[in-house]
Amino acid sequence: MARKKHQHYTEEFRKEAVKRSEAPGVTQAQVAKELGISAQQISNWKRQFTRLSDKQFNTVDGVDYSKQESEELRRLKRENKRLKEEMEFLKKVSAYFAKDQE
Repeated sequence: MARKKHQHYTEEFRKEAVKRSEAPGVTQAQVAKELGISAQQISNWKRQFTRLSDKQFNTVDGVDYSKQESEELRRLKRENKRLKEEMEFLKKVSAYFAKDQE
């Protein structure tokens, strides 16, 4: 039995297919028929687009949602939290020593 070769579509093609299927008065089946693909494929792409997976749809409206960017954002949030805690501590310490000098 011969295996069916998988067709690879560009990210732009997938985005356009999902966008067209979400237009009012148009069904996924209609768009799929026009593009020569299955309606299930559009559903899969829509789900992937919604989840913003690591391999597909990494950028949406110019915002990078890739794994690398997400890791950087988490690291910066942790650092920001730590710096805020240090600042609060320093405020308390400076208030304590200012009180002693009076």
